Amino acid sequence: MRDQIELAVSEISKVLYGKQEQIKLALSCIFSEGHLLIEDLPGMGKTTLAHGLARVLGLDYQRLQFTSDMLPADILGVTIFDAPSNSFQFHSGPVFTQLLLADEVNRTTPKTQSALLEAMEERRVSLDGQTYPLPTPFFVIATQNPVTQHGTFPLPESQLDRFLMRIELGYPDTAAERELLKGGDPRSKLELMQPLISSEQLKQITEACSEVRVTDSIIDYLQRLVAHSRQAEEFSYGISPRGALALLSACRSWAYIEGRDYVLPEDLQLLIGPVIGHRLRAAEDIGSFSSDSLIQQLLNRVDVVG
Repeated sequence: MRDQIELAVSEISKVLYGKQEQIKLALSCIFSEGHLLIEDLPGMGKTTLAHGLARVLGLDYQRLQFTSDMLPADILGVTIFDAPSNSFQFHSGPVFTQLLLADEVNRTTPKTQSALLEAMEERRVSLDGQTYPLPTPFFVIATQNPVTQHGTFPLPESQLDRFLMRIELGYPDTAAERELLKGGDPRSKLELMQPLISSEQLKQITEACSEVRVTDSIIDYLQRLVAHSRQAEEFSYGISPRGALALLSACRSWAYIEGRDYVLPEDLQLLIGPVIGHRLRAAEDIGSFSSDSLIQQLLNRVDVVG
């Protein structure tokens, strides 16, 4: 299975140059059965990464461009009266797919953003007193522009918490950008990409990741990190139990991708930013701190060995 994962990373790297770590983070999120939020400037490859993941995993894929005038029905679907049958018929929306790309999710209003909450948490949609299960597996990969840009609606904490991980792609390094400039737009290669991991293999990988060993010393380190985030005055609120579970799950998947059947403290230190960064807030009376600086403070103040 790990050979297939390496092939998948290599294949996506052909359309997203120099971002192997971010690709592995995205895969570890999916192997943990979590949803992924990609935040960055326009034109950095967010949509390309999502499309590449769908292609190599062989998942049914829908891309939905979020706009300020979008309604919840545009995502979930709508019930329409059918005259010949004299009954109401449900017409499913684009959320009924295995991988939904919610492109620029923070460009739509909070009402429409909230339409994804039940789907992301329960893997189902409830409309007009009826419940409709979503396909299995079901993942949401959402992209968002920085909140400093015009026309954005910041995601509330309840919505952010539905995402197991938030990552940034960042600018390519000099070598990757030169390869991009000389080779032309790599997105033309997306349609040529073939599935490398089948649905059955994805299920097996997910099960294998859940069996990666976590020692008591790793649990102790995680609990010290959690406790400090809840007690230290620089945090408005600490890491929730769901956040701690998400971090542990992501660490298991990352260790599996790296060829190990056990989690290291370094895995916690690497994954805590993508998994916990969007779940923390600085206390209002100590000024404004970025999520990266909060995470770094947390790591600096908690010893690996208790």
